[in-house]
Amino acid sequence: MFTNAIVRTPGKNFNQGITTAKLEKPDYFTTLRQHEAYCKVIENCGLNITILPPDPDYPDCPFVEDTAVITKNFVIITRPGDKKRQGEEEKIEEVLRPFRKIEKIKSPGTVDGGDILQAYNHFFIGLSCRTNTEGAKQLGIIFSRYGYTFSTISVINMLHLKSGVSYLGKNILILHEDLCSSKEFKSFIKIPVLKKEGYAANSLMINNRLLLPEGFPDTRKKLKELGFPVYELEMSEFRKMDGGLSCLSLRF
Repeated sequence: MFTNAIVRTPGKNFNQGITTAKLEKPDYFTTLRQHEAYCKVIENCGLNITILPPDPDYPDCPFVEDTAVITKNFVIITRPGDKKRQGEEEKIEEVLRPFRKIEKIKSPGTVDGGDILQAYNHFFIGLSCRTNTEGAKQLGIIFSRYGYTFSTISVINMLHLKSGVSYLGKNILILHEDLCSSKEFKSFIKIPVLKKEGYAANSLMINNRLLLPEGFPDTRKKLKELGFPVYELEMSEFRKMDGGLSCLSLRF
């Protein structure tokens, strides 16, 4: 169960961040409204939420998940794969230091938290354009030191591993249909997401409540039929900047 969350409010320069999405620029006031709704839902899930102010030096700063990997015993401060984001993690470290022992990814390793998927005591490490083999190696050493297992998986045709797969507990994954045949996930119960609804694969389970981006009826139907308590959130402006539900918070 999670008890805390850290988020960062989008700044006025949010639309100047990094994106591969071929969509229009996000509207600032709509972005703020959607972020406020996200924070309220997080609080309603029973978490104490720390809302950090915008950081004008980093347009992508609302995507705090990329800056750290948090376990019950320690925090790994990452080293973001895009140079424009390097430095965000140093400010998050200051916030997290009172809560956990700190470990760090060092150069030339790079890691984005969006590439790290935890299922029980196992970590899947996505090798992507943001997380390199040296970063994965350092992660593996740290995980092993604390008794966790890990494996790597190549990330193809998506930004981060968690752009295409989320862990819902009880050995259940929701994942993009292209990932269903991945041998790394063969032991899991799988809920496939259609290609046309691929964005919904980044869903977020918080204390037995499942957050789902709004506007994906086939995925919503599958989840409700399986008895998941689904809470839909409007995420249109964050999608324009390659962001999903998990990206917007650090939960622990």
